[in-house]
Amino acid sequence: MSLRPDLRALVQAAKALQGKFALADDFTAGAVAAALRTEAGRIHTGICLDLACGIGFCAEHAAAAEMLKHRERHVVALAAIGKRGLLPPCGRCRELLLQIDPRNAECVVLLRGERTMTLGELLPEHWLDADDA
Repeated sequence: MSLRPDLRALVQAAKALQGKFALADDFTAGAVAAALRTEAGRIHTGICLDLACGIGFCAEHAAAAEMLKHRERHVVALAAIGKRGLLPPCGRCRELLLQIDPRNAECVVLLRGERTMTLGELLPEHWLDADDA
């Protein structure tokens, strides 16, 4: 299977940013880069910050912040890449995207081996879907 051109563009956008570089002390940035495409067709990107005390953040968080600066919130596709290739978003990133907009459960997430899954498939039985009755 070969990735569709629109998904390949996300991988290329993330690859263009990915590359670990040193910050102060032993801290780094850029080991993981992410690119997401919104419903409007725009691509937003971000890199991770690996810092102490839990104040760093994932590349998906940075890309989501970039998206929100443009007053967008509906993500239709996402790619994150590290030095070994495509990575699924961590649980924190999955949760963030679903809390931004529940429609993001249908976001296509690129995985190794040119596979895809939706964000909802990666985070089933989400607590926001629970019946409070």
